[in-house]
Amino acid sequence: MSSIALPAQAKQLFQYLFEQASLGIAVEDFDGNLLLANPALCSMLGYREDELCGMNCSQFANPEDSQDDRALFQQLRAGVIDRYSLEKRYPRKHGGQLWGHLNVSLLRDGDGESPLVFAFVEDITERKRSEEALRESEERFRLAAQAATMYAYEWDVQTDTVVRSEEYVNVLGYSYQEKELTRQQILATIHPDDRALFIGSVDQLTPQNSTSQVSYRALRPDGSVVWLEKSARGFFDEQGKLLRMIGMVANITERKLAEAALARLSRRLIDAQEQERSRIARELHDDIGQRLAILAIKLAQLQPSPPNASELTSRIGELQKQTCEIAADIQSLSHELHSSRLQYLGIATAVKGFCREFGEQQKVEVDCKIHDLPVPLSPDISLCFFRVLQEALHNSAKHSGVRHFEVELWGTPDEIYLTVRDSGTGFDIDAAKASRGLGLISMAERLRLVGGELSINSRPMRGTTIHARVPLTLGSL
Repeated sequence: MSSIALPAQAKQLFQYLFEQASLGIAVEDFDGNLLLANPALCSMLGYREDELCGMNCSQFANPEDSQDDRALFQQLRAGVIDRYSLEKRYPRKHGGQLWGHLNVSLLRDGDGESPLVFAFVEDITERKRSEEALRESEERFRLAAQAATMYAYEWDVQTDTVVRSEEYVNVLGYSYQEKELTRQQILATIHPDDRALFIGSVDQLTPQNSTSQVSYRALRPDGSVVWLEKSARGFFDEQGKLLRMIGMVANITERKLAEAALARLSRRLIDAQEQERSRIARELHDDIGQRLAILAIKLAQLQPSPPNASELTSRIGELQKQTCEIAADIQSLSHELHSSRLQYLGIATAVKGFCREFGEQQKVEVDCKIHDLPVPLSPDISLCFFRVLQEALHNSAKHSGVRHFEVELWGTPDEIYLTVRDSGTGFDIDAAKASRGLGLISMAERLRLVGGELSINSRPMRGTTIHARVPLTLGSL
C-alpha cells in the first residue's frame, strides 16, 4: 500500500476526520485502486478495510451505472477535469445494494506529481426510495385523474381562493370550467347534512396534525348527489396559522352504493339467520325434545319386566341414559339458539348464563366479568354482542388448545366493549383474513351493522384476544 506524505498535524487532523466521518471516504491512486477506506465506507459496502484496500473501484460498481463514472474518471486522468460528482448504485458484499452520491476530486502534491484521487460517498438509499414512492404515487394520482374519478385542489386561506384541476368538471358534472372559486362557493355545493363535517375536518387541523380525510356528499348542477372523499394537508406559519391546503378529491359514489347494498343484504341475511334460529329452537324444544322425553319414559317402563335375559336390561338402561343426555343437549342447544333470554333478562344475565352453560358443556373454565354497563341497551346491540361472544368462545374452544378463557363486558358513557381472551396457540391474522373464514366475517359484519368494529390481536403460540367495540348514541340505549 502506498504511503501518503502529510505534515504531522495535518496528518492527525486528516486521520481523525477520516475515521469519524459519516460519509464514506476512499483514497485511490490514478488507476482507481483503493489505498485507504474509512469505517463508514466499509460499513456501507459490507467489507472489512483489509478487503477493500487493494481492490479496484470498478469491482464494487454496478455495471449499469459504471459507464458514466468510468468516462469521468478518464477525463480526470487526462487533466480535462479535476473533480466530478454523480449518483450511482453500489452492490453490497452480502447482497443488496445502496444508492450513493459520489464526489470525486484530485489532489496533487506541491510539484504536481503523485496525484491522489479522493472519493466521498453519501448513502442516499432512503432518499431514492422516497423519490420512487413519490413517483409511483404521482403516477397513480395522474391515472386516476385521467379516468375522471379524481381531481386536485389548492386553497389559499388568505385570499380564500380555491383552485381545482380541470378533472373536477367530469367528477362534479359541470358543463363549464370555472377553476377558481371561494370556499363559501364550495360549501354551497356540499349536501347540507355534511357541511358541518366538512368544516370540522378543516377546523381540527393543527401543525402537529396537518392531514385530514373526510367523506361527504356534493350536489351536482342537475340535482343528483355524488359521494366524494377528500384527502388534504394543511400548511401553517410559525404562529400556527393555517396558510393553505392542498389535496385530492376522489369520486367514491360507486363504493358507497356498493357498501349500502352490502349492508342491506347483510341485514337481510342476519335477520333470516335469527328467524331460522328461532324456528329451529322451537322445533327442538316443542317437537324433538318432547318426543325424546316420551321415548325415555317408554324405555324406562320396559326395564322392570324385560322379555328376556339380564343383558337386555343393561342395554335398555344404557339407552335410557343416552336418550336423557340427548334430550339435555338438545334443550341446551335450544337455549343457545334462542335469544329470548336477551329480551327478558338483559345482556348481562344472558352473557353470564351462556358462559356458565358453555363451561359446563365444553368442560372448560370461563372467567366472566361484567361491569359499568349502561341499562338498557338496544336489542340490536345486545343481540350483536351475544352472537359475537358465542362465535368467539366456540372458535377459542375449538382452536386454542387451552381450557381457560376470559370474557369481559363493560361500558363507558360513550361506548360498550366485549373482550374474549385465551392464552392458547393463536393464529396468523393475515392468513385468517385472506381465507375469509365465515366466523370472522360474521362477527365483523354484525358489529359493522350497529356502527361498531372488530379487532383481533393474535400471534402463533401467544394466545388470542378478540375485541368488539360499539359507540353509543341516545338511540342505542
